[in-house]
Amino acid sequence: MSNILLIEDEKNLARFVELELQHENYKVTIANDGREGLELALTSEWDAILLDLMLPSLNGIEICRRIRQNGKQTPIIMLTARDSVMDRVSGLDHGADDYIVKPFAIEELLARLRSLLRRVEHTETTKKQTTFTYRDLTVEKESRIVLVGDEVIDLTKREYDLLLTLMGNINIVLTREVLLNKVWGYETEVETNVVDVYIRYLRNKIDRPGEESYIQTVRGTGYVMRT
Repeated sequence: MSNILLIEDEKNLARFVELELQHENYKVTIANDGREGLELALTSEWDAILLDLMLPSLNGIEICRRIRQNGKQTPIIMLTARDSVMDRVSGLDHGADDYIVKPFAIEELLARLRSLLRRVEHTETTKKQTTFTYRDLTVEKESRIVLVGDEVIDLTKREYDLLLTLMGNINIVLTREVLLNKVWGYETEVETNVVDVYIRYLRNKIDRPGEESYIQTVRGTGYVMRT
Protein backbone atom coordinates (compact mmCIF):
# COMPACT_ATOMS: atom_id res chain seq x y z
CA MET A 1 0.00 0.00 0.00
CA SER A 2 1.51 3.34 -1.08
CA ASN A 3 1.81 6.02 1.59
CA ILE A 4 0.70 9.46 0.33
CA LEU A 5 1.13 12.85 2.01
CA LEU A 6 -1.49 15.41 0.93
CA ILE A 7 -0.64 19.02 1.80
CA GLU A 8 -3.80 21.01 1.04
CA ASP A 9 -5.48 23.81 3.01
CA GLU A 10 -8.91 23.50 1.33
CA LYS A 11 -10.38 21.02 3.80
CA ASN A 12 -13.32 19.93 1.64
CA LEU A 13 -11.03 19.24 -1.31
CA ALA A 14 -8.51 17.50 0.92
CA ARG A 15 -11.22 15.23 2.33
CA PHE A 16 -12.56 14.45 -1.14
CA VAL A 17 -9.10 13.55 -2.48
CA GLU A 18 -8.38 11.51 0.66
CA LEU A 19 -11.54 9.42 0.21
CA GLU A 20 -10.82 8.82 -3.47
CA LEU A 21 -7.23 7.77 -2.75
CA GLN A 22 -8.34 5.48 0.07
CA HIS A 23 -10.84 3.90 -2.30
CA GLU A 24 -7.84 3.09 -4.56
CA ASN A 25 -6.03 1.51 -1.58
CA TYR A 26 -3.63 4.35 -0.85
CA LYS A 27 -2.84 5.30 2.74
CA VAL A 28 -3.29 9.08 3.11
CA THR A 29 -2.06 11.63 5.66
CA ILE A 30 -3.34 15.22 5.39
CA ALA A 31 -1.61 18.45 6.40
CA ASN A 32 -3.64 21.67 6.07
CA ASP A 33 -0.73 24.01 6.78
CA GLY A 34 2.54 24.59 4.94
CA ARG A 35 4.87 24.28 7.93
CA GLU A 36 3.11 21.19 9.23
CA GLY A 37 3.30 19.68 5.74
CA LEU A 38 7.03 20.41 5.44
CA GLU A 39 7.74 18.84 8.84
CA LEU A 40 5.83 15.69 7.88
CA ALA A 41 7.56 15.57 4.49
CA LEU A 42 11.01 15.73 6.09
CA THR A 43 10.47 13.49 9.12
CA SER A 44 8.58 10.56 7.56
CA GLU A 45 8.95 8.41 4.46
CA TRP A 46 6.35 8.85 1.70
CA ASP A 47 5.79 7.16 -1.64
CA ALA A 48 4.48 10.47 -3.05
CA ILE A 49 3.47 13.97 -1.96
CA LEU A 50 0.49 15.90 -3.35
CA LEU A 51 1.39 19.52 -2.69
CA ASP A 52 -0.84 22.58 -3.04
CA LEU A 53 0.88 25.71 -4.32
CA MET A 54 -0.97 28.31 -2.20
CA LEU A 55 -0.75 27.38 1.49
CA PRO A 56 -0.85 29.28 4.78
CA SER A 57 2.50 29.95 6.52
CA LEU A 58 4.66 28.42 3.76
CA ASN A 59 3.87 28.10 0.06
CA GLY A 60 4.23 24.96 -2.04
CA ILE A 61 7.24 26.23 -4.01
CA GLU A 62 9.21 26.81 -0.81
CA ILE A 63 8.15 23.45 0.63
CA CYS A 64 9.27 21.73 -2.55
CA ARG A 65 12.58 23.58 -2.53
CA ARG A 66 13.31 22.64 1.10
CA ILE A 67 12.37 18.98 0.55
CA ARG A 68 14.90 18.74 -2.28
CA GLN A 69 17.47 20.80 -0.35
CA ASN A 70 17.30 18.18 2.41
CA GLY A 71 18.13 15.44 -0.08
CA LYS A 72 14.64 13.91 -0.19
CA GLN A 73 13.74 12.54 -3.61
CA THR A 74 10.09 11.79 -2.78
CA PRO A 75 7.91 12.18 -5.91
CA ILE A 76 5.91 15.42 -5.78
CA ILE A 77 2.80 16.41 -7.74
CA MET A 78 1.88 20.07 -7.34
CA LEU A 79 -1.79 21.11 -7.17
CA THR A 80 -2.73 24.69 -7.99
CA ALA A 81 -5.50 26.94 -9.24
CA ARG A 82 -2.88 29.08 -10.99
CA ASP A 83 -2.27 27.98 -14.56
CA SER A 84 0.41 30.41 -15.70
CA VAL A 85 3.46 29.05 -17.48
CA MET A 86 5.73 30.73 -14.92
CA ASP A 87 3.98 28.98 -12.03
CA ARG A 88 4.39 25.61 -13.71
CA VAL A 89 8.01 26.26 -14.59
CA SER A 90 8.79 27.49 -11.07
CA GLY A 91 7.28 24.38 -9.51
CA LEU A 92 9.18 22.05 -11.80
CA ASP A 93 12.41 24.02 -11.41
CA HIS A 94 12.19 23.65 -7.64
CA GLY A 95 11.89 19.88 -7.84
CA ALA A 96 8.26 18.98 -8.52
CA ASP A 97 7.82 15.90 -10.71
CA ASP A 98 4.41 16.79 -12.13
CA TYR A 99 1.81 19.53 -12.06
CA ILE A 100 -2.00 19.48 -12.15
CA VAL A 101 -4.30 22.50 -12.32
CA LYS A 102 -7.46 22.93 -10.25
CA PRO A 103 -10.22 22.15 -10.81
CA PHE A 104 -9.07 18.71 -11.93
CA ALA A 105 -10.89 15.47 -12.58
CA ILE A 106 -10.00 12.98 -9.86
CA GLU A 107 -9.41 10.37 -12.58
CA GLU A 108 -6.63 12.52 -14.01
CA LEU A 109 -4.98 12.95 -10.62
CA LEU A 110 -5.15 9.20 -9.99
CA ALA A 111 -3.71 8.47 -13.44
CA ARG A 112 -0.81 10.89 -12.92
CA LEU A 113 -0.12 9.43 -9.48
CA ARG A 114 -0.08 5.88 -10.84
CA SER A 115 2.22 6.92 -13.68
CA LEU A 116 4.62 8.68 -11.31
CA LEU A 117 4.76 5.72 -8.91
CA ARG A 118 5.42 3.34 -11.83
CA ARG A 119 8.31 5.53 -13.02
CA VAL A 120 9.81 5.60 -9.55
CA GLU A 121 9.42 1.83 -9.18
CA HIS A 122 11.12 1.27 -12.53
CA THR A 123 13.95 3.63 -11.58
CA GLU A 124 14.50 1.88 -8.25
CA THR A 125 14.49 -1.52 -9.92
CA THR A 126 17.01 -0.31 -12.50
CA LYS A 127 19.27 1.08 -9.78
CA LYS A 128 19.30 -2.28 -8.01
CA GLN A 129 20.05 -4.17 -11.20
CA THR A 130 23.57 -5.54 -11.70
CA THR A 131 24.22 -5.52 -15.43
CA PHE A 132 26.95 -7.33 -17.35
CA THR A 133 27.64 -6.40 -20.98
CA TYR A 134 29.85 -7.91 -23.64
CA ARG A 135 29.60 -6.71 -27.23
CA ASP A 136 25.81 -6.49 -27.76
CA LEU A 137 25.12 -9.19 -25.16
CA THR A 138 23.55 -8.00 -21.88
CA VAL A 139 22.77 -9.92 -18.70
CA GLU A 140 20.60 -8.32 -15.98
CA LYS A 141 21.55 -10.37 -12.96
CA GLU A 142 18.68 -9.76 -10.53
CA SER A 143 15.90 -10.08 -13.10
CA ARG A 144 17.75 -12.95 -14.88
CA ILE A 145 17.13 -11.33 -18.28
CA VAL A 146 19.50 -12.04 -21.18
CA LEU A 147 19.47 -9.81 -24.25
CA VAL A 148 21.24 -10.08 -27.58
CA GLY A 149 20.70 -6.61 -28.96
CA ASP A 150 17.02 -6.01 -28.18
CA GLU A 151 16.07 -9.69 -28.37
CA VAL A 152 15.31 -11.51 -25.12
CA ILE A 153 16.96 -14.94 -25.03
CA ASP A 154 15.28 -17.75 -23.12
CA LEU A 155 17.86 -19.76 -21.15
CA THR A 156 17.57 -22.64 -18.72
CA LYS A 157 18.94 -22.14 -15.19
CA ARG A 158 22.19 -24.00 -16.00
CA GLU A 159 22.67 -22.09 -19.25
CA TYR A 160 22.04 -18.79 -17.46
CA ASP A 161 24.42 -19.60 -14.59
CA LEU A 162 27.11 -20.68 -17.05
CA LEU A 163 26.75 -17.48 -19.09
CA LEU A 164 26.74 -15.30 -15.96
CA THR A 165 29.94 -16.98 -14.74
CA LEU A 166 31.67 -16.30 -18.06
CA MET A 167 30.33 -12.71 -18.22
CA GLY A 168 31.59 -12.06 -14.69
CA ASN A 169 35.10 -13.15 -15.69
CA ILE A 170 35.73 -11.36 -18.98
CA ASN A 171 39.27 -12.04 -20.33
CA ILE A 172 39.84 -14.78 -17.74
CA VAL A 173 40.17 -18.32 -19.08
CA LEU A 174 38.00 -20.62 -16.98
CA THR A 175 38.83 -24.30 -17.01
CA ARG A 176 36.14 -26.92 -17.36
CA GLU A 177 36.75 -27.92 -13.73
CA VAL A 178 36.27 -24.34 -12.51
CA LEU A 179 33.07 -23.93 -14.55
CA LEU A 180 31.80 -27.27 -13.32
CA ASN A 181 32.35 -26.30 -9.69
CA LYS A 182 30.87 -22.80 -10.06
CA VAL A 183 27.78 -23.83 -12.05
CA TRP A 184 27.05 -27.40 -10.99
CA GLY A 185 28.73 -27.38 -7.59
CA TYR A 186 30.71 -30.30 -6.34
CA GLU A 187 28.47 -32.99 -7.81
CA THR A 188 30.96 -35.79 -8.34
CA GLU A 189 28.69 -37.74 -10.66
CA VAL A 190 28.79 -34.95 -13.26
CA GLU A 191 31.59 -35.28 -15.82
CA THR A 192 33.53 -32.27 -17.12
CA ASN A 193 32.29 -32.91 -20.66
CA VAL A 194 28.85 -31.64 -19.55
CA VAL A 195 30.43 -28.16 -19.68
CA ASP A 196 31.14 -28.64 -23.40
CA VAL A 197 27.55 -29.75 -23.96
CA TYR A 198 26.14 -26.65 -22.25
CA ILE A 199 28.56 -24.32 -24.02
CA ARG A 200 27.15 -25.73 -27.26
CA TYR A 201 23.58 -25.14 -26.02
CA LEU A 202 24.49 -21.54 -25.15
CA ARG A 203 26.14 -20.84 -28.47
CA ASN A 204 23.11 -22.18 -30.32
CA LYS A 205 20.93 -19.65 -28.48
CA ILE A 206 23.08 -16.52 -28.33
CA ASP A 207 25.42 -16.66 -31.34
CA ARG A 208 24.41 -15.10 -34.63
CA PRO A 209 25.02 -16.79 -37.99
CA GLY A 210 28.17 -15.57 -39.72
CA GLU A 211 29.49 -13.77 -36.62
CA GLU A 212 32.25 -14.77 -34.21
CA SER A 213 31.02 -16.73 -31.20
CA TYR A 214 30.70 -14.80 -27.96
CA ILE A 215 32.40 -17.70 -26.16
CA GLN A 216 35.88 -18.68 -27.31
CA THR A 217 37.39 -22.12 -26.77
CA VAL A 218 40.91 -22.34 -25.33
CA ARG A 219 42.04 -25.77 -26.50
CA GLY A 220 42.99 -28.18 -23.75
CA THR A 221 41.95 -25.69 -21.06
CA GLY A 222 38.45 -24.25 -21.11
CA TYR A 223 36.51 -21.19 -22.24
CA VAL A 224 36.72 -17.42 -22.19
CA MET A 225 34.88 -14.28 -23.33
CA ARG A 226 37.56 -11.88 -24.56
CA THR A 227 37.29 -8.18 -25.30
